[in-house]
Amino acid sequence: MSVIVHAATDWGNCVVEEAATFQCLEPIFANIIGAILSLSGVALFIMFLVGGFGFLFSSGDPKKLEQARGTLSNAVMGLVIIVAAFLILRIISVFTGIDTLTTFEIPIQ
Repeated sequence: MSVIVHAATDWGNCVVEEAATFQCLEPIFANIIGAILSLSGVALFIMFLVGGFGFLFSSGDPKKLEQARGTLSNAVMGLVIIVAAFLILRIISVFTGIDTLTTFEIPIQ
Protein backbone atom coordinates (compact mmCIF):
# COMPACT_ATOMS: atom_id res chain seq x y z
CA MET A 1 0.00 0.00 0.00
CA SER A 2 1.36 3.37 -0.91
CA VAL A 3 0.94 5.07 2.44
CA ILE A 4 3.09 8.11 3.00
CA VAL A 5 4.51 8.11 6.52
CA HIS A 6 5.58 11.54 7.73
CA ALA A 7 8.29 12.04 10.28
CA ALA A 8 7.49 14.17 13.31
CA THR A 9 9.74 16.92 11.95
CA ASP A 10 8.04 16.91 8.51
CA TRP A 11 4.71 18.31 9.63
CA GLY A 12 5.22 21.56 7.76
CA ASN A 13 2.60 24.23 8.45
CA CYS A 14 0.69 22.02 10.83
CA VAL A 15 0.66 24.44 13.74
CA VAL A 16 -0.49 28.02 13.17
CA GLU A 17 -0.41 30.47 16.07
CA GLU A 18 0.06 27.58 18.54
CA ALA A 19 -3.10 25.82 17.33
CA ALA A 20 -3.23 22.58 15.36
CA THR A 21 -4.73 22.69 11.87
CA PHE A 22 -6.31 20.01 9.71
CA GLN A 23 -2.93 19.37 8.08
CA CYS A 24 -1.85 17.80 11.40
CA LEU A 25 -4.23 14.91 10.67
CA GLU A 26 -2.28 13.81 7.59
CA PRO A 27 0.89 12.63 9.34
CA ILE A 28 -1.06 11.30 12.31
CA PHE A 29 -3.31 9.09 10.16
CA ALA A 30 -0.38 8.01 7.99
CA ASN A 31 1.60 6.98 11.06
CA ILE A 32 -1.39 5.14 12.53
CA ILE A 33 -1.95 3.19 9.31
CA GLY A 34 1.75 2.35 9.09
CA ALA A 35 1.75 1.16 12.69
CA ILE A 36 -1.37 -0.97 12.18
CA LEU A 37 0.10 -2.61 9.09
CA SER A 38 3.37 -3.28 10.89
CA LEU A 39 1.63 -4.73 13.94
CA SER A 40 -0.56 -6.94 11.77
CA GLY A 41 2.55 -8.31 10.08
CA VAL A 42 4.16 -9.05 13.44
CA ALA A 43 0.95 -10.69 14.73
CA LEU A 44 0.77 -12.81 11.57
CA PHE A 45 4.37 -13.95 12.02
CA ILE A 46 3.75 -14.84 15.67
CA MET A 47 0.61 -16.80 14.77
CA PHE A 48 2.58 -18.80 12.19
CA LEU A 49 5.25 -19.53 14.79
CA VAL A 50 2.72 -20.61 17.43
CA GLY A 51 0.87 -22.81 14.96
CA GLY A 52 4.10 -24.37 13.70
CA PHE A 53 5.35 -25.11 17.19
CA GLY A 54 1.90 -26.49 18.03
CA PHE A 55 2.31 -29.00 15.22
CA LEU A 56 5.84 -29.86 16.28
CA PHE A 57 5.01 -30.42 19.93
CA SER A 58 1.57 -32.01 19.53
CA SER A 59 3.06 -35.53 19.79
CA GLY A 60 0.13 -36.97 17.84
CA ASP A 61 -2.59 -35.69 20.18
CA PRO A 62 -5.66 -34.99 17.99
CA LYS A 63 -6.80 -32.05 20.17
CA LYS A 64 -3.44 -30.32 19.97
CA LEU A 65 -3.21 -30.98 16.22
CA GLU A 66 -6.66 -29.47 15.68
CA GLN A 67 -5.73 -26.43 17.77
CA ALA A 68 -2.50 -25.91 15.79
CA ARG A 69 -4.40 -26.34 12.53
CA GLY A 70 -6.93 -23.73 13.67
CA THR A 71 -4.15 -21.28 14.56
CA LEU A 72 -2.54 -21.70 11.15
CA SER A 73 -5.90 -21.41 9.40
CA ASN A 74 -6.64 -18.15 11.21
CA ALA A 75 -3.19 -16.82 10.30
CA VAL A 76 -3.72 -17.66 6.62
CA MET A 77 -7.18 -16.06 6.68
CA GLY A 78 -5.68 -12.91 8.20
CA LEU A 79 -3.03 -12.81 5.49
CA VAL A 80 -5.67 -13.26 2.80
CA ILE A 81 -7.79 -10.45 4.28
CA ILE A 82 -4.83 -8.05 4.43
CA VAL A 83 -3.75 -8.83 0.86
CA ALA A 84 -7.34 -8.72 -0.44
CA ALA A 85 -7.93 -5.30 1.13
CA PHE A 86 -4.76 -3.98 -0.49
CA LEU A 87 -5.65 -5.48 -3.88
CA ILE A 88 -9.21 -4.14 -3.75
CA LEU A 89 -7.90 -0.63 -3.12
CA ARG A 90 -5.36 -0.97 -5.93
CA ILE A 91 -7.99 -2.31 -8.38
CA ILE A 92 -10.37 0.53 -7.56
CA SER A 93 -7.48 2.98 -7.97
CA VAL A 94 -6.55 1.57 -11.38
CA PHE A 95 -10.11 1.42 -12.74
CA THR A 96 -11.19 4.84 -11.51
CA GLY A 97 -7.88 6.60 -12.08
CA ILE A 98 -7.86 8.03 -8.56
CA ASP A 99 -4.21 7.97 -7.54
CA THR A 100 -4.78 9.34 -4.05
CA LEU A 101 -7.00 6.47 -2.94
CA THR A 102 -4.26 4.84 -0.86
CA THR A 103 -2.90 8.06 0.59
CA PHE A 104 -4.42 10.43 3.10
CA GLU A 105 -4.11 14.04 2.07
CA ILE A 106 -6.18 17.05 3.00
CA PRO A 107 -6.26 19.52 0.10
CA ILE A 108 -5.43 23.12 0.99
CA GLN A 109 -8.12 25.44 -0.29
